[in-house]
Amino acid sequence: MLVIAVVGPTATGKSDLGVALARQLGGEVVNADAMQLYRGMDIGTAKLTPAERERVPHHLLDVLDVSEEASVAAYQRAVRVCVDDLVARGSVPVLVGGSGLYVRAALDELQIPPTDRAVRARLERAAEELGAAALHARLAEVDPVAAERILPTNSRRVVRALEVVELTGRPFSATLPEPRYLRPTVQIGLRAARPELDDRIARRVERMWQAGLLDEVSRLVPQGLREGRTASRAVGYAQALAQLDGVLDAEQAQQQTAQLTRRLARRQESWFGRDARITWLDSGAPDVLERALRVVRAAAEGVDGR
Repeated sequence: MLVIAVVGPTATGKSDLGVALARQLGGEVVNADAMQLYRGMDIGTAKLTPAERERVPHHLLDVLDVSEEASVAAYQRAVRVCVDDLVARGSVPVLVGGSGLYVRAALDELQIPPTDRAVRARLERAAEELGAAALHARLAEVDPVAAERILPTNSRRVVRALEVVELTGRPFSATLPEPRYLRPTVQIGLRAARPELDDRIARRVERMWQAGLLDEVSRLVPQGLREGRTASRAVGYAQALAQLDGVLDAEQAQQQTAQLTRRLARRQESWFGRDARITWLDSGAPDVLERALRVVRAAAEGVDGR
């Protein structure tokens, strides 16, 4: 059975297309967005409402408390069990999300390198004390390939790369081999022109605040949002917390969220743009569903005709 993945930058309509494909093909949606793993983080992650899911079963949504740390390794174990179950039941898995490493962990023969909390904490302290640029320079010395791929400002990924180098003695870049699918798979990427995407992001951020993001964050604080290493850093949630604390006003919080979301979209474009297996579609095309179905059917014929 063919596994379908809908990927690409944020705010391109992946969730809606994923539901539409699942309905057309008798499938079920599997989440591949790291932040949508969290219970209660709905508005700020643009999670579809139960009504919007249109009776299509969704998996790996709302599986973590905000106090828990998201892990690619744990996600990989869970998503592979989920996909195996769907295939065994004859239901088409439709993976949807923009978290690049999570998508690869689900689709590809990828071994997740080990992690060590003590090592990571030490490197995170070094990033705070020395600055992200200094840590990126250290990465450039031990793994220039990884340093070229990771922005100096992305301290989280720089720390992770240095952690892997320290624990394995191998370059972090060596842990991401050439992509090779576990199962027959077709990836559909949604994209939009930069001005259009930036406008979508601005409107989405405005809607988040109008829909009650501050109230959502206030409800999550007693559940451990501030203590959550992953959830508290999510774009939008960190800014909402800063607004509640009086560090940012509403305009500043929204501007910062939009700016960081635009940066996230650029990183997603870069990540997925390196994967030549993806068929890209214009997210604004009125017939995007029909085009996606044609891509899926052509891929299915190729699998059946092998």
